[in-house]
Amino acid sequence: MKKAVIIFSCFFLSFNLSAQTDSGSYRDCNLRISLLTCTPGTELYSTFGHSALRIVDSIAGTDIIYNYGTFDFDDPGFYTKFIRGKLLYFVSVDEFVNFMAEYQYEKRGITEQTLDLSCSEKKKLVNSLAENAKEENKYYKYDFVYDNCTTRLRDIVAAAASNTASTKNIIPRGTTFRNLIHEYLNKGGQYWSKFGIDILLGVPLDKKISNKEAMFLPDYLLKGFDSTASGQKNLVDEKKIILEPALKFSSKMFFTPFAVFSILFLLIAVFSFMPSLGFTKIFLKVFDKVFFFFCGILGFLILFMWFGTDHPTCRNNFNLFWALPIHLLIVAVPGWKKEWIKNYFKIIFWLTAALLACWFFLPQQMNNGLLPIAGIILVRSLFISKMHK
Repeated sequence: MKKAVIIFSCFFLSFNLSAQTDSGSYRDCNLRISLLTCTPGTELYSTFGHSALRIVDSIAGTDIIYNYGTFDFDDPGFYTKFIRGKLLYFVSVDEFVNFMAEYQYEKRGITEQTLDLSCSEKKKLVNSLAENAKEENKYYKYDFVYDNCTTRLRDIVAAAASNTASTKNIIPRGTTFRNLIHEYLNKGGQYWSKFGIDILLGVPLDKKISNKEAMFLPDYLLKGFDSTASGQKNLVDEKKIILEPALKFSSKMFFTPFAVFSILFLLIAVFSFMPSLGFTKIFLKVFDKVFFFFCGILGFLILFMWFGTDHPTCRNNFNLFWALPIHLLIVAVPGWKKEWIKNYFKIIFWLTAALLACWFFLPQQMNNGLLPIAGIILVRSLFISKMHK
């Protein structure tokens, strides 16, 4: 009888433990899954931080990282593919110690969020990651805002979670992709990178985004996971900093695009109103050719990024109203004394005036560093067209 009670007790205990494992948290399961959010680095590609998933298997004794932000510098035609939006990124698998050592070397911080998933959800997630990491599945065409190393983690975790979860607001209403990108660039003092991005990326970047879309950036995926719950159960069970950042960033910079081009605008405006000096006449003739040449080059680059690449955010770019590709043909004309050249610059004057009048009402947010550039176009087109007497 005593032996039967012991056997029944053992059976009941094992059944109870099994039931807890099937329904329970990571404490009752050999798998521990966490999201790692890495702080920004000094290079432009690392300005926005990084995300990865960490899988700890206590039975197998493994601690590995799944990283969707890997690309091959030795890929033939790497730069051409990157510019045209055709470069393939892939998911890589590495030991956690190697991942940690890389970020220690770069002096970047790491925050870890342990996910409170059931064993069945964890197994589903791990199986999905393993399937993605297979050679035939691991490559994907990277898109900065819609399909990147962070959105891939957002989607794969959401697909593995069997319960319907909701996320509280993590962004103010009316926030756009451009707003969030500017936030990172301003913090890092990357004003010239911001200037270039604002020239090349068009109206799609000014779309008002949802909570889910905001999670294309690592910090906002972190905020999203922190704010996600299913009923009384939070997605994140534990959150901690496992590596403190050692990099210091300064957002203070005098020679911003706005400052530099404002000085240039004042110089050109002064010279334009004192053309009687021989030096200023020669200087302005050379300046006009060089300035409108670069405006034309930028126009062709904008057209190429719009029609010649797979980057959806480069379409419908209002910067073409000041960076006209046709400027290149005008620059090639020897001397600008012909009447049709003057009429051309009259059109440019009124087009630029209209652009400035609508500047803050355009569907595309224009970089403030472009205001003095538009001012230069306005002043020089006025004088070249001889409308100024």
